[in-house]
Amino acid sequence: MMGDYILEIAYLIASVLYILGLKMMSGPKTARSGNLWAAAGMTVAIIATIFLYTDESGNHLHNLPWIGAGIAIGSVIGWIIAKRVEMTAMPQMVSLFNGMGGACAAIIGLIEFPHYLHNGDWLILATIFAGLVIGSVSFAGSMVAFLKLNGNLNKDIRLPFYNIINTLLIVVTLGLTVCLAGGHIHSNPELWVYMLLGLSLAYGILFVLPIGGADMPVVISLLNSFTGMAAAFGGFLYGNMAMLTGGILVGSAGTILTVVMCNAMNRSLTAVIFGAFGTGGATATAASGEQKSYKQTNPSDLAVLLNYSSKVIIVPGYGLAVAQAQHVVHEMEQLLESRGVEVKYAIHPVAGRMPGHMNVLLAESNVEYDKLVEMEDVNPEFATTDVVLVLGANDVVNPAAKEDPSSPIYGMPILNVEDAKHTVVNKRSMSVGYAGIDNDLFYRDKTSMLFGDAKKALTELVAELKSL
Repeated sequence: MMGDYILEIAYLIASVLYILGLKMMSGPKTARSGNLWAAAGMTVAIIATIFLYTDESGNHLHNLPWIGAGIAIGSVIGWIIAKRVEMTAMPQMVSLFNGMGGACAAIIGLIEFPHYLHNGDWLILATIFAGLVIGSVSFAGSMVAFLKLNGNLNKDIRLPFYNIINTLLIVVTLGLTVCLAGGHIHSNPELWVYMLLGLSLAYGILFVLPIGGADMPVVISLLNSFTGMAAAFGGFLYGNMAMLTGGILVGSAGTILTVVMCNAMNRSLTAVIFGAFGTGGATATAASGEQKSYKQTNPSDLAVLLNYSSKVIIVPGYGLAVAQAQHVVHEMEQLLESRGVEVKYAIHPVAGRMPGHMNVLLAESNVEYDKLVEMEDVNPEFATTDVVLVLGANDVVNPAAKEDPSSPIYGMPILNVEDAKHTVVNKRSMSVGYAGIDNDLFYRDKTSMLFGDAKKALTELVAELKSL
């Protein structure tokens, strides 16, 4: 039928838009447009499905008012949340939305398995149960990540024999999936499907529950890839090329980003999957009780130091986002550049609470993309830098990652800010960072502490610069 050909063409157009959108998202200058292109592709796929899809009997979709109502309600809720969310809450919003995608994939499995449970088609059943398991893990894990990032679940809970329990859960879940897909369970298989759902949800919770905040960027990327894979299984089940392509793109992009995050954190992907990271000794350094001395500076002295510098590198961190000081730091950057000072921003891959958090934050204040320099490129420049201004970052500049084998972050690549002539760290207090460990950088001879809220401190600093 002509409608079927048009539908497939629409899916092809949607898939191309997904690919173009993802490609454009790889660069900060085109990321916003890429997001719109990908959204346009999804719009094409949804409209085409609603009005062009027909079943084997030639019937179109029923219950269009209900479908339209669901789309309208979801769109309004999503729009309101996206417009109102603060930049500091962006990571938990991503976790929440990602979890909804995993829930949808799981619901597809719950709806479809009764139609195929007794027909002996093991490939279709395997597809259904794979989507059910992965989607459930993604949903439950994303909800725990949301609670952690939102501050509702502050403690990292680790059960006794945690790795053994998680491994047993995986083995039992996979074994039950194989038995159900192969038709080896003949007595009340529906009940076992819901048991499979419960096991998957339990693993998703236990997977994320003990993970420390410093490792959350890795978790977010991994859960994102899970949702993509679950969606791809749904696309395969329905023979929907747009859904399949979108799921593959999200799953593969999330997996690649997970590997990048693992490298940035010096974590192995195996350790991430089996939950063997993010805990263990994280508070030992902080609780040592050793008294150390540090130097303190003020906006007036720092303004003089910056004013007579040739090169300044700013290291943004979560504290900058919390204070919503991105616009003030951009004003300071422009003021320094007007006086001949070279200013750059050093971006660590896992600074903030999610991948790209600092890039998005600074882009919001119209900082030029060329000034955002990644860790590998900026590290050699610290030795020729007069002043490094660290704004709310902690673990990503902690020398313990290079110097202390007993540290839980040992081996993690960091920004070598201690190589600069002067390092100034802006923090509210001397409290530990997200990884829960002390930072020896704060007590070094070339380091000075500028205490206070980042926005307030930078506002005072800008005022001092203008007075010079």
